[in-house]
Amino acid sequence: MSTTCELAVIGGGIVGLAIADAYLAANPSASVIVFEKEPSLAQHASGRNSGVLHAGFYYAPDSMKARLTRHGNELLRQFCASRNVAVRPVGKVVVATSAEQLPALRALYERGEANGVRLEMVDEAGLRSLEPLARTVGEAIWSPTTAVADPVSVVEALAGRVVERGGRIALDAHVDLAGPGWLQTTSDGYVSAGHIVNAAGLHADSVAHWFDVGRQYRILPFKGLYWYGNWPAGRLTRHVYPVPDPRNPFLGVHLTVTVDGRAKVGPTAIPALWREEYQGLAGFSAQEAFDTARTLPRFLASPHHDVVGLLRSELPKYWRQHLIAQASALVPAVAASDFTVKGRPGVRAQLFDIERRRLEMDFVVAKGDRSTHVLNAVSPGWTSALAMAEEIVADL
Repeated sequence: MSTTCELAVIGGGIVGLAIADAYLAANPSASVIVFEKEPSLAQHASGRNSGVLHAGFYYAPDSMKARLTRHGNELLRQFCASRNVAVRPVGKVVVATSAEQLPALRALYERGEANGVRLEMVDEAGLRSLEPLARTVGEAIWSPTTAVADPVSVVEALAGRVVERGGRIALDAHVDLAGPGWLQTTSDGYVSAGHIVNAAGLHADSVAHWFDVGRQYRILPFKGLYWYGNWPAGRLTRHVYPVPDPRNPFLGVHLTVTVDGRAKVGPTAIPALWREEYQGLAGFSAQEAFDTARTLPRFLASPHHDVVGLLRSELPKYWRQHLIAQASALVPAVAASDFTVKGRPGVRAQLFDIERRRLEMDFVVAKGDRSTHVLNAVSPGWTSALAMAEEIVADL
């Protein structure tokens, strides 16, 4: 059995679906197939993230993240409105826990201004008027365009539009490379594709290596844990974030509001031993554990990141009480007794350059022979997906 298509997308997460959707919008008569290895959608990062629509003020002005996040926020809001997917416009406050953090807070504000993001510096009284539960030292940043949606609902709605536009989503479809322009799949047999897009998330590096692309890269997975509070819906009205450490691509423990008004604390950024280390030994891969074990020493020796400090701060977060204590520095009302419901763990598909010994801070998209590879689409990849897809399709 063999099939022919104009575009084959490996990976049915939000990035892969967005690329298929954008391609079909530009080429209505095209044949497009999205291959997803799971029996249902949103089983990995696209359905396990916080659902925060980021505004785009964290990222260097010359980065893809800066270019795509603000536009992606706008596109995602428009998409959700068109498909009746709820968006909660909660906004975000970034607070300082010490006076020493104020220069970094102001630098973050200036970066946001350079990125064209609407922000406001507020004093302690201004913060109380925005979010009475949050505390800061001196000043805080207010981001009115940050919001939240349910990530699973967004993925399912986007998949629906792909199908409406004539695309096909093959679930439970495992894929391998059969030759230039050819895939071997469990759903369609051999597939001849005019162009192949690799949006495989946690496995994007492995797929890229089939095409001899991105050999210097390896996915270094980081596990994220969340805890839900028992507070009444709406008690916390804004996302509350700390000042991030610019040496690492993680935003620290924060509080977010879900689309239905619940409060959530997290995430951690703990190195995972294998790529789908969600619960116990489920999904265990000896090869992936070996790859992680030989990659971690390079990460530990990195001159680009405060790895020792990262591990010292992250490993204790396995203990719920310690994680909640971190959040209480931002919102003193937070208590461990109130946050006891464990959220769905996620694994961040963080790209690591093994030659330079550094985590990639920006999105990474590479070209191969009749192929395009989305190697690094970590946060805010969910927010930026529609804008990223527009750019990738325009390049095709």
